[in-house]
Amino acid sequence: MRRDVIHSLLVANRGEIACRIFRTCRDLGITTVAVYSDADAGALHVREADLAVRLPGAAPADTYLRGDLVVAAALAAGADAVHPGYGFLSENAAFAAAVQDAGLTWVGPPVKAIELMASKTRAKELMGGAGVPLLAPVDPATAGEDDLPLLLKAASGGGGRGMRIVRELGSLPGELLAAAAEAASAFGDGEVFAEPYVERGRHVEVQVMADAYDTVWALGTRDCSLQRRHQKVIEEAPAPGLDEGLRARLHDAAVAAARAVGYRGAGTVEFLVSAEGQPYFLEMNTRLQVEHPVTEAVFGVDLVALQLRVAEGDPLDPVVPAASGHAVEARLYAEDPARDWQPQTGALLTLEVPDAPGLRLDTGYTGGDTIGVHYDPMLAKVIAHAPTRTEAVRLLAGALERARIHGPVTNRELLVRSLRHPDFAAARLDTGFYDRHLADLTAPGAGDPATAALAAALAEAVRATASPGPAPTPTRFGAWRNLPSQPQVKRFRSEPDGTEHEIAYRTPRTGTPEPYDAPGVRVLVAAPDRVTLERDGVTRHFDLARDRDRLHVDTAGASYTFTALPRFTDPATQTDPGSLLAPMPGTVVRLAEGLAPGAPVEAGQPLIWLEAMKMEHRILAPASGTLTALHAAPGHQVEVGALLAVVQEDPDATPVTASAPASVPAPASVPEENA
Repeated sequence: MRRDVIHSLLVANRGEIACRIFRTCRDLGITTVAVYSDADAGALHVREADLAVRLPGAAPADTYLRGDLVVAAALAAGADAVHPGYGFLSENAAFAAAVQDAGLTWVGPPVKAIELMASKTRAKELMGGAGVPLLAPVDPATAGEDDLPLLLKAASGGGGRGMRIVRELGSLPGELLAAAAEAASAFGDGEVFAEPYVERGRHVEVQVMADAYDTVWALGTRDCSLQRRHQKVIEEAPAPGLDEGLRARLHDAAVAAARAVGYRGAGTVEFLVSAEGQPYFLEMNTRLQVEHPVTEAVFGVDLVALQLRVAEGDPLDPVVPAASGHAVEARLYAEDPARDWQPQTGALLTLEVPDAPGLRLDTGYTGGDTIGVHYDPMLAKVIAHAPTRTEAVRLLAGALERARIHGPVTNRELLVRSLRHPDFAAARLDTGFYDRHLADLTAPGAGDPATAALAAALAEAVRATASPGPAPTPTRFGAWRNLPSQPQVKRFRSEPDGTEHEIAYRTPRTGTPEPYDAPGVRVLVAAPDRVTLERDGVTRHFDLARDRDRLHVDTAGASYTFTALPRFTDPATQTDPGSLLAPMPGTVVRLAEGLAPGAPVEAGQPLIWLEAMKMEHRILAPASGTLTALHAAPGHQVEVGALLAVVQEDPDATPVTASAPASVPAPASVPEENA
């Protein structure tokens, strides 16, 4: 076989996966080429690449999904190979063919394999012929009560779009139409199929690696059952709780699937495992998976390096590497799980994860970067590897807890609580984990925000009295004592729950503030960036960082964000009742039919749809009444807090409880980056 040595590689992707591929390229001495949209001009993957080529525009459809522009960029930069990463064009057979037609090496599977696995329905037919276990398809036209519940799925694409669970026959026709419309909009293919919905099923997958010499590795199993909106949140390898017979069946089925399509390179065969331990083929992802680092940790391999080796024409070792230990990965998202997983945007001031043996951070962001509205909200992946599952889970939870993350709201606390949940600890895993436990996992914690707010107030007082020049030396002193000076007050609002804290303190002649009316508290150290308090005999350290009127407070086991408030509320800053504000920057994609000033609205009625970060957000009427103002129109770009509309409430109507706008996957023709 002809050997194509790769000297310069373009990664047709962005963010975390581009940075991760570049890391291996640097280790191998391969020149790296990035592509970037205008929105990513200053992104980390651009900063880390040796060369970069601009793709004019911001929307994925104009940039990262333009295969012709990506191929032209590779040629312009002198690259001799292209790696697609995951998402975007990674499973696009036409793009793979275009890369090869341009004389470039494609770091991915054969075009034919991509084509065969692109349609879930065709893939299932092929797998059935190869002896891979399948769920029996259900004809929606003849479905009966005994077939319920049903799962409707789009034949193409992923990311949970075009997917519906049907539990009542009466809703089947409407759900079929809705699923087909969403699939057509998202993937350009409205084909939808039905199969039995497996209650409490586990999502288990097998990593395969194949060369051109008929060697196929099955690199163990991964459990990816903890998902939100059919997207993975926490993954681990090996999948816990599987007996050796089931593991062998999964490995054999994955190898059979790869051989059935003449596969080469890295791929993943995904299965649904029922509560009774029966596996069923779901699909084959013809690319690298987001969760590949847990397999790398357990098997001691670099999957990207192996992809490059196979693409160059080299054979794999006939002996599969041995596994060792357990690895767990958590995806850190800029999103608010307590508000319907609403994506967050804005400046990421700090992203620091502890560095320790067994820990790995794969990230597309660093402190100082901005999280925009155009792409998936995943910030980073944190991976822990240890001899046992218990040790790996503990290491990962502790690292996330000690991380310093300042800026938009993230799912960090949800991840820590998930890892420490009794069901997760006992490996009682299934895809309904968050459906059952989300309320508890997002409930207010057992932390002490009041003491954190006290530390923030003392640090602010020290900062306010510090003279210009070098930072003052921290003041150390014993118990505070009452002094004749009048107490001063600082007010803070906790983010994102909105709880307000009012802190009183005195500033004596020494200039060092002391808490007022706080029995049992001693101040040991006070500085603008660090406060140490002793409360009821327990000493705690509080590290502080300020960004305009927001203060970030990190302490052992908890992190807090406060917004400094004026001492007295300014009535002019209050929003008129019934105002509908944009919860985030985004694009208005549509309005309710007939929506115009003077139109009657019902409480809870969706009025305006915003699209941001691949999610569609419905803005609901807060009460029944009349729309008195409308400032939104399809196509408008709006900033967070922008006034979209005003509803004048009918005094006789019952208002709905204020809540976060509902979010659903956006039906845009953009594949999920992090499926």
